[in-house]
Amino acid sequence: MDLLIQLTLNGLFNGAHFALLAMGFALIFGTTGVVHFAYGPVYAVGAYAIWALAALVGLPFWAAVLLGIAFTAALGVGCYLFIYRPFEISGSPPFVVLVASLGLFIVMKNLIGIVFGTGVKTVDSVAYDVHFVGNAFFTTVQLGQVAAALLVGCGIALFLRASRYGKAIRAMADNREMATVIGIDTTRLSILVFALGSAVSAVAGALVLLRDGLNPNMGFGAVFVAFVAVIVGGVGSLRGAVIAAFLLAFVQSLGMWQIPTEWQNTIVFVVLFGFLLARPSGIVRRA
Repeated sequence: MDLLIQLTLNGLFNGAHFALLAMGFALIFGTTGVVHFAYGPVYAVGAYAIWALAALVGLPFWAAVLLGIAFTAALGVGCYLFIYRPFEISGSPPFVVLVASLGLFIVMKNLIGIVFGTGVKTVDSVAYDVHFVGNAFFTTVQLGQVAAALLVGCGIALFLRASRYGKAIRAMADNREMATVIGIDTTRLSILVFALGSAVSAVAGALVLLRDGLNPNMGFGAVFVAFVAVIVGGVGSLRGAVIAAFLLAFVQSLGMWQIPTEWQNTIVFVVLFGFLLARPSGIVRRA
């Protein structure tokens, strides 16, 4: 029973982490149509920036997080303006943009290893508590992941429903050509969603820095889970991406009850394959 409780708790906390990543990726992909695989290393660079500001510069962790979020948002915007936007202007087919994204992923991942080294980076200046449920346990950082997922999710939902820019983003996600016809500046909105999506990834990066530490390969797992969550949840649906993120986390975690941990990514692939066969439009269908 203790093992089942621990795996369930792990599923909840990993689901919150996956949900943060999926919301940022879904916001970019669902609005612009760019399969931003470099989202993984952007998330990693943001987390490394927070680590550098806290561990090397000596800033308070909260200040490092705020600066890291701003830096990551700017990095995401830079990816759009200098990598993807030129292809949009030239009218390149989507697979060209996809290849550019994969190339950017590889370049950024290798740069992280060159600049920061391959060792695990941690921050020791932030203390947190450990809580127990029977013999199962969780930390304050993991509770923070759940709180962050709730706050960010509610914030994005409110922004999309109540603000002028949010309504324009929804219109662009529904039909980019029609949005252009009625006078919506889709380039400005693309910049905005790249900034927002990248900033959300920095929040996830800050918390995973405290929970697990950083390594140069962390971006692959992040974008892999985010991409699968968006497909399983239904492209264009943030709610679907969040539901799918928790579904993947629980399936992954509870699957370890009987399956070795090295099969975690295989479990995610099986879920993706099953949904593509049974429900190709995803959990939440777009109207």
